[in-house]
Amino acid sequence: MKKTLSLVAMLAGTTAMAQDLPQQSSTWFTDAQATLETHLARTPNTGTAKNVIVLVADGNGVGTNYATRIFMGQQNGALGEEWVMPYETPEFHSALVKTYNINAQTPDSAPTAGALNTGVKQRFNLINLGEDAIHDDCSTVEGNELTLFSEIVSDAGKSVGIVSTARITHATPAAVYAKTANRNWEDSVPEDCTAQVDIAQQLLNAMEAGTIDFAMGGGGRYFLPEGVELGGLTGRRADGLNLVERATGLGAQFATDQASFEALDLAADSPILALYENSHMMYEADRADEPSLAEMTKAAIEYLSQNENGYYLEVEAGRVDHANHAGNAYRTLTDGVAFAEAAAMADELTNDEDTLIIVTADHEHAIAFNGYCGRGSDILGLCMGVSQTGVEHDGTPLTAADGKPYTVMGYLNGAGSVLIEQEDGSYSGERPEVSQDEATDIDYLQQALIPMSSETHSGVDVAVYAKGPWAHLVDGTLEQNYIFHVMNHAVNPQ
Repeated sequence: MKKTLSLVAMLAGTTAMAQDLPQQSSTWFTDAQATLETHLARTPNTGTAKNVIVLVADGNGVGTNYATRIFMGQQNGALGEEWVMPYETPEFHSALVKTYNINAQTPDSAPTAGALNTGVKQRFNLINLGEDAIHDDCSTVEGNELTLFSEIVSDAGKSVGIVSTARITHATPAAVYAKTANRNWEDSVPEDCTAQVDIAQQLLNAMEAGTIDFAMGGGGRYFLPEGVELGGLTGRRADGLNLVERATGLGAQFATDQASFEALDLAADSPILALYENSHMMYEADRADEPSLAEMTKAAIEYLSQNENGYYLEVEAGRVDHANHAGNAYRTLTDGVAFAEAAAMADELTNDEDTLIIVTADHEHAIAFNGYCGRGSDILGLCMGVSQTGVEHDGTPLTAADGKPYTVMGYLNGAGSVLIEQEDGSYSGERPEVSQDEATDIDYLQQALIPMSSETHSGVDVAVYAKGPWAHLVDGTLEQNYIFHVMNHAVNPQ
């Protein structure tokens, strides 16, 4: 008969064993023990969150984040796999997040961002309307408008800011302030639509109401009349409205490039509107004459911190998503690194005692990873063989059944499809040869299977990382709309 040990005896025996194991001198072992001690020392922060910062890397699911981690590590001279992103440290609590929409297995950015800002899941292509609203049907707007986290905290006296490398009227940033039956109504609505105005006007309405204090991103074309030029921007509004003039008439400071960004008075009490590029801001790999995501995050925190009541800030790395859609891993990962640097900046400039930081994504992409690659294989390049004696890969590209090498990263669909449309409309083809130099080029499109003009999202879970007051509530596998409830509880614990 087996003897039953007391819990104390079991724990004591485990401790003794850990001290005597032959692997105890291994760095892997000692590092894991140190991580265990850090986790054991954690105590829940049940204070009130004066500030809430939500950082969203659009399209940065667990796969994309994995690739960015390796890329960032390799850019810093490491093999890559062992790298730790700024938000992956033991100080952050973490969970998995289910991202589906009310009516979609594979989600869209508008309702996923809306779920973060309202606490309820929403319908595909709508922003911040209840489940009875119908996409593209303006008549269903009235009576279905949802209350936003920005409105809740603004009514409580806090300031609100938005930063994005996408158009500031694009789905994720718009979810902070807009309510619309179509995410694409950025500068106009149908002629018979009287229940709402376009998203750009809604931003100015929110700024005039005092809900939005700081807005910085791309999309200048939606704020100026058609043909009007200002600071490198060219308007395309058909209704003749000049929303930049309206903003400056409210006393807002305005910026359009690096110089005007640096000239902003972040200590002033006036709102700030900054619009770089006519559409989205540049990819980080191509950026010129406009601030980085980390610089914009720093400016937003410095400005919003003037409010003694605190603030809510949403920061979006919108172009991670766009590069994934293009099937271009290089720009995906360089924008992913820029996001990590912005997250690190937010953490550095704030106090864990009074600031809840949440790092997450709205959805994943149809990204895939190939082969049994050896350690340190360039995440952008070819899958190299596993070394039998060393740690790093053996330097020999692995080949598929067709005898050709393949990249570590690929996509299940997209513009890089190996299937080519023929004259009769059918698709066929042979997978092209690819070299290491070709695969690591900035403009290379990863090989994909299904031909698509734009690679699609995926319904796979994303991760969420949290630090600060009530961050311990981020745990397990969560519905995406739950994150709002953590934020709302943190600013007003019951």
